[in-house]
Amino acid sequence: MLGLVILGTLVIIAGILVIFLATIFASRSKGDEKEVEVKGGGVIMIGPIPIIFGTDPKWTAIAIVLAIVLIVLSLFLGRAL
Repeated sequence: MLGLVILGTLVIIAGILVIFLATIFASRSKGDEKEVEVKGGGVIMIGPIPIIFGTDPKWTAIAIVLAIVLIVLSLFLGRAL
């Protein structure tokens, strides 16, 4: 169990580091400033209830699939404990 806590902590730290480095590299890029369209989506799990959001139908569909996977994982992991 302690191994999973350490692994989760390392994944969170790695994610924060990736976001930080991407922000720095994006701000330093030299080139023509063009208008960029950002698309994305996500899932917020509050207990077993997913809150799904997205800026594009494609990303919203991906977020729905991700929510289903998270719900199934929580059901299987909840029974294993």
